[in-house]
Amino acid sequence: MYIERHSVVLATDADGACTAYTDIVTGLLSQISYAKTDFADGVDFVVTVEETGETLWSETNVNASAVRAPRQLTYTSTGSSIAYAATFGVYDKIAIAKSRIKIVIAQGGDTKSGTLHFMIQ
Repeated sequence: MYIERHSVVLATDADGACTAYTDIVTGLLSQISYAKTDFADGVDFVVTVEETGETLWSETNVNASAVRAPRQLTYTSTGSSIAYAATFGVYDKIAIAKSRIKIVIAQGGDTKSGTLHFMIQ
C-alpha cells in the first residue's frame, strides 16, 4: 500500500483566521494529523474538499495536537444506509478525486501557526 503525505503549514492573520489549500490530491483520506506549533487554545477547524464541499473534519475548541481518521457512512445502490448487525453503521474512507483540500481556521490567535498533515492512499 502506497501512502502519500500532503502537509500544509498554516499561519493566522491578526484576527486569528487562516484559509489554506493542499496541492491537488487523488485517493482515499486515511487520516488528518494536526501538529500544534503555537495556535491559541480553542482553535476551530473546518476542512473540506474544495471541488465538492464535502466536510472532512469540523471541530471547534481544539487545544492540542490531534489525529483524526474521518470516515463516511456507506449506502446501497438504492440509497439505504448499510448496517452491520442491523444496528451499527458501516463506514469507509473518503475518496478525493483531483481536488484540493481547503482548510479554514478561526480563533487561532494573532499571527500563530500549526501544520496539518493529510495521509492519502
